[in-house]
Amino acid sequence: MSITKMSNVILGNQGIKTLAPMMRNLSIAAQAKVQQNEKTKPKTAILMLNMGGPTHTDQVGEYLLRIMTDRDMMQLPIQSKLGPWIAKRRTPEVQKKYAEIGGGSPILKWTNLQGELLCKQLDKVSPETAPHKHYVAFRYVDPLTNETLQKIEEDGIEQTVIFSQYPQYSCATSGSSFNAIYNYYKTRNFPKNMKLSIIDRWPTHPLLAKVFADRILTELSHFPDDIRSKVQILFSAHSLPLKAVNRGDSYPSEIAATVHAVMNELKYCNPYHLVWQSKVGPLPWLGPFTDASIEAYVKQGKKHFILVPIAFVNEHIETLHEMDIEYCDELAEKLGIDKMRRAAAPNDHPLFIDALTDIVATHLKSKQPISPKFINRCPHCVNENCHLSKTWFTKTCNM
Repeated sequence: MSITKMSNVILGNQGIKTLAPMMRNLSIAAQAKVQQNEKTKPKTAILMLNMGGPTHTDQVGEYLLRIMTDRDMMQLPIQSKLGPWIAKRRTPEVQKKYAEIGGGSPILKWTNLQGELLCKQLDKVSPETAPHKHYVAFRYVDPLTNETLQKIEEDGIEQTVIFSQYPQYSCATSGSSFNAIYNYYKTRNFPKNMKLSIIDRWPTHPLLAKVFADRILTELSHFPDDIRSKVQILFSAHSLPLKAVNRGDSYPSEIAATVHAVMNELKYCNPYHLVWQSKVGPLPWLGPFTDASIEAYVKQGKKHFILVPIAFVNEHIETLHEMDIEYCDELAEKLGIDKMRRAAAPNDHPLFIDALTDIVATHLKSKQPISPKFINRCPHCVNENCHLSKTWFTKTCNM
């Protein structure tokens, strides 16, 4: 029996007359809901890449294991055995450090906030690519790259912009994150109806320089007028093994470019220097190191310092523990430093959100889905996976 005949039997003719308008209203409401869903369904994904950090101390072991076994991040002899051993050995020490900064890294919180504020502004300045939705892809901790790529596919995104949250490119950080995307698609078909493009670096964006300059001025205001111009500004970035530098990694030069952009914004108001932190292992790394530089400047008679996390866009263990606790507290007390302060990372600074918005909006309007610099390998690159990855991105982004 058809639905119409059944309705006649159950309701009678009068019931059908009463039901008909209701059904029409339901149909209109259903159509409106579909239309609303189409309007709010994300069209453009902003895929934010970063290393990530454990939000709880019980994630530290797996986090370190992924780092120590990543050949893009570091190359160890018999890495499949030595990497897990180092990770296990270092876990208690690193867990203690995370406990001392509140029990975990705030990097996911900051990245999500930055992504939400970015997409809110993008919807206004780039309505033709709206709605925008941010996705976080961490390299070594949840949300992992593979899981995030699956989510993007499930959401039926039309265009994905891979937006590296490392302003300065390094093969060990940015490169590893891009290789993780390539590794995911090595055994899968790339979505046919999705466009892909890349923002791989942005070290000299003028608004980024203004953000760091403003953070420095905030800290300078805490020093008395008579010594303010003498405060030593130390721009501190994560160091790199010298063999990576000699291979041709562009990271050191791009860090230096950011430093000079910031000091130009400040009209070179103070003495400054670029220093390096977070060395791991016995091999030679790029220096001078931050702690050793502070100690050397104290011997020269310097007594006032500002540390600037020039390579980090949000707070995490290297700012909250290494810079704040190990340098500004413990080292400062040991050396008898009068005052040492640390400039905040960009975090949710309004100008930083404007910078992110301008970078993505300009990219969306450009006709260049991938930069020639990204395609070009280091002159002494020995990583075959890097070659395959860049070849894949070149083909996929230009489809």
